[in-house]
Amino acid sequence: MPEDIAVYIGEDGRTASLFERGMIAVCRKEQGHWTILKEKEFSISRTSGLPELRKKMTNVQDFLGECKIFVGLSITGVPYFELEKGGFSVWEYEGNPLDFLDHIIMEEENSLMKRVAGECGVDRVAPVAVADGCYRISLKEIQEGNTGITTKQALLPFIRKGEFYELEVLCSHVPPWLEAELAAGSLCGEKSKTGDNEFKITITRKYCCQP
Repeated sequence: MPEDIAVYIGEDGRTASLFERGMIAVCRKEQGHWTILKEKEFSISRTSGLPELRKKMTNVQDFLGECKIFVGLSITGVPYFELEKGGFSVWEYEGNPLDFLDHIIMEEENSLMKRVAGECGVDRVAPVAVADGCYRISLKEIQEGNTGITTKQALLPFIRKGEFYELEVLCSHVPPWLEAELAAGSLCGEKSKTGDNEFKITITRKYCCQP
């Protein structure tokens, strides 16, 4: 499932403080590009009472739905407390969202990976070095539902880190998110069927496979 990020922006298109008039934009990256899924005008005052602030932040959370990442220039006081209580990952960034959304997604994925590693023993399904710069991983155990993690959690942080020359992935089917990563253009991938319900994808960095 694509990861959404909510960004609070001012009239200039840059992040703003929640105590300034602005717009909440829910962004999603699809096929390598960030797009705005929906927008909502928003305004609160520092002089508003606690019940009013809580009511407005409840409305914000209802608008955001399943999106659990929120970014603004400054998020403090009751708004921060209500977002944190609602299970949001809260970030403060200055500037144009396109300059930092990729970084936030990468940090969120790395954080999730570390947490899952501690809870589920993800190391047993991590890529294993087979030669200098060459790695191999089997996703079949994950796809059979025996690990408690997803193929994306196990592999995407490693791919994004980019510290490999070649990565061989064995799987019972090609994960849709991996197809999307290959289609985005920074990686090359060759897919072959090696048996019943078994595929091998050989992934190389883009600069390694230029003609």
